[in-house]
Amino acid sequence: MRSCTQLLQDLRSGSCDAPLSLVYAPDGAGLEQARLRAIHVTEALQTEFDPKEDAPAALFSGPGRTELGGNHTDHQHGRVLCASVDMDMLACAAPNGTSLIRIHSEGYPALEIDLNDLAMKPEEVNTSAALVRGVAAKITELGYTLGGIDACAVSNVLSGSGLSSSAAYEILVGGILNHFFCGGALDSIELAKIGQYAENVYFGKPCGLMDQMGSSVGGAVAIDFADPANPIVEKAVYDFAQSGHTLCITDTGSCHADLTGDYAAVTAEMGAVAKHFGKAVLRDVPEAEFRAAIPVLRNEHGDRAVLRALHFYDDDRRAAQEAEALAAGNFNRFLELVNASGLSSELHLQNCWSAADSKQQAIPLALAFGRELLEGTGAIRVHGGGFAGTIQAFVPNERLASFQAGMEALLGPGMCHILRIRPQGGCVVVE
Repeated sequence: MRSCTQLLQDLRSGSCDAPLSLVYAPDGAGLEQARLRAIHVTEALQTEFDPKEDAPAALFSGPGRTELGGNHTDHQHGRVLCASVDMDMLACAAPNGTSLIRIHSEGYPALEIDLNDLAMKPEEVNTSAALVRGVAAKITELGYTLGGIDACAVSNVLSGSGLSSSAAYEILVGGILNHFFCGGALDSIELAKIGQYAENVYFGKPCGLMDQMGSSVGGAVAIDFADPANPIVEKAVYDFAQSGHTLCITDTGSCHADLTGDYAAVTAEMGAVAKHFGKAVLRDVPEAEFRAAIPVLRNEHGDRAVLRALHFYDDDRRAAQEAEALAAGNFNRFLELVNASGLSSELHLQNCWSAADSKQQAIPLALAFGRELLEGTGAIRVHGGGFAGTIQAFVPNERLASFQAGMEALLGPGMCHILRIRPQGGCVVVE
């Protein structure tokens, strides 16, 4: 393994261009930017922490993720399709020979966690420190002996974009600890579960496992959560670069603040329908039984709960069909299913705007303008949890410039982001 000094020399000389290209510049474009970014975090580690010359240093990546199919299905033990993207958190890290985890993330306060105290701290709820402590606690619980590390990180994962910066961070930290102290024994699925544990128990967010899986595994991934403790994970192998379409994530400028009640209501209403049948989640309720009981369910729980349950059954099925379409190389069928999922999210799931603030309907407005720009081509839908935030579109390459210009004319410069689905999930970029 290289020391920090040697790593910096090799990055500057171009000796690390091959592994950097593999992750960041598969087509050759963007290599210089990737090299400069890697040099930046390595220089930051050297400046901030001055690691010992015999301490091995390495570069690590935790990518953001995009949901391709299965909107709000994972918490009902359903099926999803997600993928890692080329926006990521990049860190240079090295063991420090102490019991302290020290991380400097550019633009954020430095944090320090003592491995001798991994109990949950109520005052850390909703902070990065909670995620780090939770990841370390779970790995320790699995029987591994951890040591301290120093790390400097940068991120271009859009905050509040539905690309799940928190999962990227969890996978990044887990990857660093796994590399230096577990001998790489923790696979991508185990690291995803560790990240979810940290977010659920320490951070205080009751998320499903899709975000962490999408970040950890890499590429397009079909996940079946019928048994959440042992999800079935299968790669949906497809070269999106050959599709003739570009993935765009557009920030509508709307804020996720004060939407906890909206998100909770989705889970609660689907759960209430399941409870009618004596089940905890909709995946355990046969669809035929649900449909036969709709008149009773309307009276018990209201029409919105019934519509949201309808969305679950349809989008659960669609997520599997999307994976099948990609595996078969049928991208047109995939686009049809993405559009159908988007319409179901708008009409049945109803997660495109908050009933608590009906004047704010940035997502429906952006979707309406996006559909006009696409003119029946490509696909477009709400992205992630919804109610505010971002939309996702697969745009024909020949329409990309006009689509981006049109969306930014509506929402402002820099709001429409061009992404690439990358085959690598959380990884050691250079060691």
